Amino acid sequence: MNIRNIAIIAHVDHGKTTLVDKILHATKVFRENQATGELIMDNNDLEKERGITIFSKNAAVEHNGIKINVIDTPGHSDFGGEVERVLKMADGVILLVDAFEGPMPQTRFVLQKALQLNLKPIVVINKVDKPNCRPDEVHDAVFELFFTLDASEEQLDFPTFYGSGKNGWFNSSLVEIDNITPLLDGILKYVPAPKVEEGSLQLQITSLDYSSFLGRIAVGKVSRGSIKENQPISLVKTDGTIKKSRVKELYVFEGMGKKKVSEVQSGDLCAVVGLEDFNIGDTIADFENPEALPVISVDEPTMNMLFGINNSPFFGNAEKSGGKFLTSRHLRDRLIKETEKNLALRVEDSERGESFVVYGRGILHLGVLIETMRREGYELTVGQPQVIVKEINGTKCEPYESLVVDVPVEFASKVIDLVTRRKGEMHVMDTKGEMQHLEFEIPSRGLIGLRTQMLTATTGEAVMAHRFSEYKPWKGPIPGRNNGVLLAKQSGASTGYSIDKLQDRGTFFIDPGEDVYSGQIVAEHIKPGDLVVNVVEGKKLTNMRASGSDAATNIAPKTLMTLEECMEYIQQDECIEVTPNAIRMRKVILDEEERKKEAKRMSAEAV
Repeated sequence: MNIRNIAIIAHVDHGKTTLVDKILHATKVFRENQATGELIMDNNDLEKERGITIFSKNAAVEHNGIKINVIDTPGHSDFGGEVERVLKMADGVILLVDAFEGPMPQTRFVLQKALQLNLKPIVVINKVDKPNCRPDEVHDAVFELFFTLDASEEQLDFPTFYGSGKNGWFNSSLVEIDNITPLLDGILKYVPAPKVEEGSLQLQITSLDYSSFLGRIAVGKVSRGSIKENQPISLVKTDGTIKKSRVKELYVFEGMGKKKVSEVQSGDLCAVVGLEDFNIGDTIADFENPEALPVISVDEPTMNMLFGINNSPFFGNAEKSGGKFLTSRHLRDRLIKETEKNLALRVEDSERGESFVVYGRGILHLGVLIETMRREGYELTVGQPQVIVKEINGTKCEPYESLVVDVPVEFASKVIDLVTRRKGEMHVMDTKGEMQHLEFEIPSRGLIGLRTQMLTATTGEAVMAHRFSEYKPWKGPIPGRNNGVLLAKQSGASTGYSIDKLQDRGTFFIDPGEDVYSGQIVAEHIKPGDLVVNVVEGKKLTNMRASGSDAATNIAPKTLMTLEECMEYIQQDECIEVTPNAIRMRKVILDEEERKKEAKRMSAEAV
């Protein structure tokens, strides 16, 4: 067959999307004078802003008369669910490894999934133009990784290419050339053509697309038989129920877009239009003799958060919040819709009717969902992230992660101190050039809030990556935030006069003139314990002098915190108010007297 299906997998920032750019340019998908920019496949606003891939994408190119379907995948461990399902469409993988960093936690995870599916691997050692790079050592480390993951003899005999995606060359040796043709030839040579099985139609839906004109589109690989336009089919759901339906239109991938066709043969990837009420994992099968493919299994979530409606005083205020979707029904519908395509996400009703427990892979996974909802016009409050605790053989167990930190040698002791305080154990300590490579095993709870502290302690030099490993016995209490917070006493616009007088009490998250409400967190206290302060008090006029005649107040700019930083910062009795116009931290109970009563009740229960 003149088709090759290949997925590009790697740890975050090892150059997957840049490689896809080079493949698209090398196969003349664009005109020579066409301005395309960089990271062409990262076309979502959030992806462009953060410089990361969040959603897997498909493109199709042609080389020497053979069509190559290329699947670009995310590198962050939080989006592992995306990788797990799209690997089902591939027959081979390009494993991209940084020539300096070598195999990282996510490299291990994605390679393990690819080997389990018996995909043919091609190893590409990228960024060989970097100073201190060590391609030969990295090649040995990759071979060792294959061996520890129980790769077969055939998989261990993997071809290796070296090069630099940024400079646009890849070769089977370290000799620099001016193109990536050897890699494209390698894909045709080493990746097997899709296996064609005899039998009736089978196509598993592994991805969803949406068009405002065509509606929901099912994307998958035709595993068996062929699929035609206007063909009646059976949709076999993951729970075993069968629905009869009809294919309205068929598309195959071409370049960055899709091309309408009348028939798709076994082995090719296609997009099916016209089906209703389908989900990822469902099988499109023969109308008369439907046979389902095995359901896609995805690793369990490790973290949960409470999503609720926004019940702050600024709820529904067009100027201060700007939300369009405010009710619990809106919230429920949006979360249920998200679970259709985000397989690693689960949603359950909480004990309180108007809030929901959302389970995900990590802070970034949940943070991207919240940020997407905020931009769509939703107002909501989210609570502190909690790890999912399980009881295994009568023992209370929690998720543990393998944590890898690369840091300049002079900061290594600070990193070790920070991680061990959070119940982490060091397993590996290596020197890579001027950098110290540290590997730890740490409870997932210990990672919440660690990144900010680590970047502060290492002046932003630490490179940190982590990956879920297994459930192990509970490690006991882990120290959280050391300092308390300053809370607004009453609602109103904050004044420079008040903030100036309170600057020695803490670091402020608001600027003068910002609207606040009672119970909102306005600053971090310099000591443990919370303090209620008045930030709306103005300077009083007197007969002797005008209110503005004193020296201008000298106020430090507010500390800006991203959504993920807020999620790591808040404690159990606090939550985040997320609206299209603002992100604010607040206490769950806004009234000071009510908070005191609740604290008394909790301490009495503890006794």
